[in-house]
Amino acid sequence: MKESKFKKSLKSFDVEKSYKTDEALDFIIAQPKRNFKESIDISVRLGIDPKKSDQNVRGSITLPNTLGKKVVVAAFVDGDKADEAKKAGADFIGADDLIEKYSKDPIDFDVAITTPSQMKSVSKLAKTLGPKGLMPNPKSGTVTENIEKAVKDVKHGQARFKADQEGVIHGTFASVEMDKKQISENLDAFIDELKRLKPASSKGIYIKDIYLSTTMGPGYRIDVSQF
Repeated sequence: MKESKFKKSLKSFDVEKSYKTDEALDFIIAQPKRNFKESIDISVRLGIDPKKSDQNVRGSITLPNTLGKKVVVAAFVDGDKADEAKKAGADFIGADDLIEKYSKDPIDFDVAITTPSQMKSVSKLAKTLGPKGLMPNPKSGTVTENIEKAVKDVKHGQARFKADQEGVIHGTFASVEMDKKQISENLDAFIDELKRLKPASSKGIYIKDIYLSTTMGPGYRIDVSQF
């Protein structure tokens, strides 16, 4: 039986090695295709102390290349902002009526967006949205006056991330259906945004480790010196 390209590549895969991005992406692209769309995920260990409030790293970035994934958006807005949300393609739009709906019904959206003035009302859903990581937050760009831009950014393919208790960022930045150039562009944009968000009080090495993996594939350690 003819040996697959991926099996051949695995013979040279070293779990202890730190790979250049170009080489790691060759491994990822060579992986056998699944019967579902696999994402390409990133884990970054940062040189921060998550226990310190001024070292919480959290944010979002609109990636250069769309992830090609349908994102269902709920916009908790009214008036002119509701018109903006509709124009931008939000799936569910409303204010008190939408809050009432989701206080009873199951959550069927991926991202919640609102304005600063509506946050007090939306906070009534905190016990429902919070545990799911869906509570709107200014740092992730989901509490804003520019509703049209926020909805469009999320629909396009916005990566949202937050450091966990160990100071590790987890996120999705690409899909296996992209070409190598698109994946590289998204990765560079993701890392650049993390670097931009470096807390002033963080000392020493900021980006300590980077790992890339697909949904069902192994993790590839990336040489951080190239960033």
